Amino acid sequence: MHRVLSDPPLVTIAGPTGSGKSQLALQVAENFGGEVVNCDSLQLYRGFDVGTAKIASAERGGVPHHMLDVLTPSQGYSAGEYARNAREVIREISQRGHLPIITGGTGFYLNALLNGLPQLPERDPSLRVRLAAREARRPGILHRLLTRLEPAASARIHARDVQKIIRALEVRVLTHHALPPPGAAEPLRGYRMLKIGLNPPRERLHELLDARAREMFRSGLIEEVQNLLANGCTGNEKPFESLGYKQALQYLRGEIGLDQAIASTQLETRQYAKRQWTWFRRDAEIIWLPGFGGSSDVVRECLELVRKFIS
Repeated sequence: MHRVLSDPPLVTIAGPTGSGKSQLALQVAENFGGEVVNCDSLQLYRGFDVGTAKIASAERGGVPHHMLDVLTPSQGYSAGEYARNAREVIREISQRGHLPIITGGTGFYLNALLNGLPQLPERDPSLRVRLAAREARRPGILHRLLTRLEPAASARIHARDVQKIIRALEVRVLTHHALPPPGAAEPLRGYRMLKIGLNPPRERLHELLDARAREMFRSGLIEEVQNLLANGCTGNEKPFESLGYKQALQYLRGEIGLDQAIASTQLETRQYAKRQWTWFRRDAEIIWLPGFGGSSDVVRECLELVRKFIS
């Protein structure tokens, strides 16, 4: 497929972590002249490779991949910013006559990309500096403030997620509302969409996730975190709050043992997969394929769906 259509196709591949989304996206790209657009919030960051199961350049088979390694660890990034940048990437892929394939497990980012988000005010650097300074003086104060001002918002945001807390307070201060008026979201227009979801057996996925967590720690996750810290990271950057990296950091700081770090990562990864399933199940347009993305049956069924979709 190497022609630009007036209403170009777009494919999304969603599902829980470890289900084989990246492998399936590669198969689709290789068969239909596609380019892959990452929709995993952590894979946006350079240097965070082992713990994100980021597909290595040598394993991409020459298929262009976008929205990977575009941020430094200290950079903040929102779903709205992701949506704006990813939409531009998708537009450029379609203009080249290629098939955009969106894949990743960050459901909020995918929703922002496809359905849009309500219009939010621009960031106010001086306000953000004041809020961050207040938090530095009294850790936890911003979450308590948000709880008083917006209980519903504080319930959705972890007390340690300072960046999200600052953004929620920033929106509140600048608009005097927790959220902008309804109906302000602008969905992605001008594309035909095929949404595919991977639905592997739950017990088998849990076994795979447990094994993957063990392997991450054995094959370089600790060393990767040590290297990040040696190159200027403090450990307070947003990516260090994620699965595996949080536990590796705790281990290096002597807060937990290695076995505990692995067990904690395994448990939280299984819980995360459950939340992903719940999130994606809400989208009635997703066509679910029963199995992993590397299964020959799943690959065959997926390629047939895409072939019919673009013909």
